[in-house]
Order: sequence, then C-alpha cells, then structure tokens
Amino acid sequence: MPKPFPSLSGYGLGWSTRRRITVLATGLAVLLALAVVVALLTGRTTAGDSQAAAPSSGPSSSTSASAGPRASAGAGSVAKPPQLADPVAFAKAAAATLWSYDTRITSRDQQLAGMRAWLTAETKYDDWSSIAAQVPDPVLWSRMADHDQYATATVTEAHYPSAFKQALADDPSAITEAYIYAVTVTGKQQIAWKKGGAGAEDRSITLAVQCRPNANCSLVSIAPRVVP
Repeated sequence: MPKPFPSLSGYGLGWSTRRRITVLATGLAVLLALAVVVALLTGRTTAGDSQAAAPSSGPSSSTSASAGPRASAGAGSVAKPPQLADPVAFAKAAAATLWSYDTRITSRDQQLAGMRAWLTAETKYDDWSSIAAQVPDPVLWSRMADHDQYATATVTEAHYPSAFKQALADDPSAITEAYIYAVTVTGKQQIAWKKGGAGAEDRSITLAVQCRPNANCSLVSIAPRVVP
C-alpha cells in the first residue's frame, strides 16, 4: 500500500529569507502595537538573501519565489479565489484550497498555477515562495499521481490571533499601510488513494491575508508555524 502524501501544508515550513514575512513568528506574541505587526508582515530580512531556507521536512519545491507556472497552465482541481472582502472568510477558503489536491486530474504545474491565482498582486508584499513550498517536488507528485491520490478539506474554525487583536486595539490606524491581517485556521484533511486507501488528519495554519477597502482579499503568505 502506498504511503499517502500527508498534506501540502507540511512542505511549507521553510521560508525564503529574501521574501520572509515574519509577522507570525515567535515574537508576535509580545507585540504591543499594530504598527509593529504591519512592519513585520511587510518586512524583509536582508541577511542571507542569496540563500533560501530549506523546508524543515519533506522534499523541497523546485519553484522559486520569482518563478511559477503561468495561468495558461490551467488550475486543474484547484479552486479559484473567491470574491470576498472579509479576511477571516477568505482565509478559511484559502486554507481549504491549500489542504486540497487531486493528482488524478491536476498536474503539479496546474496546482502551482491555481495557487498562484490566490496571491496578492502587490509584489512589495507577496511571499510566493512560502506558498509554492506547499507543493511537493515533481518526483513525489508523480508518485502520488501513480496512486490516484487526492485530498479534500473541511474548515472548522478561523480567528485572528490574540496578539494581532491586541495590536489592532492598541493602534487601529496602523493597519491602513498594507491592510494585511493575520488569521489562524483549523480544520480536517481527508486523504484517499486507489484500492480503498484513506486517512484523515486535523490541520491548522496561520495565513497573512491582504484585504484593502473596496477590493477582494488575496493571500500574502503562510506562516512558518501556527499562531494561536
């Protein structure tokens, strides 16, 4: 029986230092002002720009932060981003998409192209590498396809992390620079493959979501760890 690929989210724990968005890192819990949150959400570190951090587990993606399949590759089974202006609702939809895949009808390039459609168009803030890192390398994707592996997801809850809410309360106007929100989502992923193979696992993820006024939300980044 083939070993199932557990979750696309499991391959996104390493971030590119070139485009790191560290709002959701360890220091988030002690932030005292939303201005700091926004600065960390939108900041980049200059040290080590020439070297990307490797994922902490699983195979690394061969897609860089500046490259990716064109939209013409199609999205296969990947859902299109919804037209939502609410950060929590959008984050729930994004998490469900990140936890879902279908190698029976979707190529790796299609998976990447579909996920890229969720990314913010503001390159100053986007962290495509953290999203692309969710997709396994071509060899593993091919093995998954050989066994008709696919996954669906159910979202059970989403909320703003407590430190983010506190920072927002301390300085409500600071978010108007980038309108980037931190949202933590929980749910369950169901995995299946041919010959009756199946499994399920609880999932959690923290996302950075951009929702400017009078505009649809978009995905900015995936945190390296879940923030409560």
